[in-house]
Amino acid sequence: MLEFITSDALPVRHGFFTRKGGASSGIFAGLNCGTGSSDLAEIVAINRARVAEAMGVPPDQMMTVHQVHSPDVLTVTAAQPIRPRADAMVTATPGVALAVLTADCQPVLFADAAAGVVGAAHAGWRGAKDGVLEATLDAMEALGAKRANIAAVIGPCISQAAYEVGPEFYETFTDDDPETRRFFAGGNGDRMLFDLPAYGLWRLRQAGVGHAEWTRHCTYRDPERFYSYRRTTHAGEVDYGRLISVIRL
Repeated sequence: MLEFITSDALPVRHGFFTRKGGASSGIFAGLNCGTGSSDLAEIVAINRARVAEAMGVPPDQMMTVHQVHSPDVLTVTAAQPIRPRADAMVTATPGVALAVLTADCQPVLFADAAAGVVGAAHAGWRGAKDGVLEATLDAMEALGAKRANIAAVIGPCISQAAYEVGPEFYETFTDDDPETRRFFAGGNGDRMLFDLPAYGLWRLRQAGVGHAEWTRHCTYRDPERFYSYRRTTHAGEVDYGRLISVIRL
């Protein structure tokens, strides 16, 4: 059985899918939806088809992009077979599902149900810092959404307790904005712990979104339910699965 997490803040069809219920095996066991992984392409296609069915759309109506940790947003009027380079999508077209892939980064789903506009963003630390969340809000407004009516929900991602970084990472944030010191806690030696979802929520709220929340699921700490790039790296595994998060009108 597929398992997905939802939020009452998003009154449209959506889901942050866990790894449960997929056809992949081995290190990818479960619902690996990453075409960029070394998993069998036909198995990944089966997994994606199961997700599309759960969202009530044909597989070719579930749109993904070639994610590159950018602030770039694609406005989707119809699903297309090619995957443009971008890290977020918005649409006002009913029946088109927007999907992003993650394995520790933040999947963020957006909706202004009154205006009939939804969005999805892949927001790792770089994309969030470079403005992908704000760019998604801008693109939704261009389709008629009102920022104060938009709800944004951050799905399963790496939590602060599992996200150890070095001094260069810390300085990348604090040199630009000293206020970001609040998102770092002390670690071992010169290491620090970065609170990615708190940073994402702060950026969303600073941008004036109507509602922002995190589902409070950590990808690193729950291997039964979630894939994690960092956990895979620590375990010395050769590759990792990708989680999928989807929203549609």
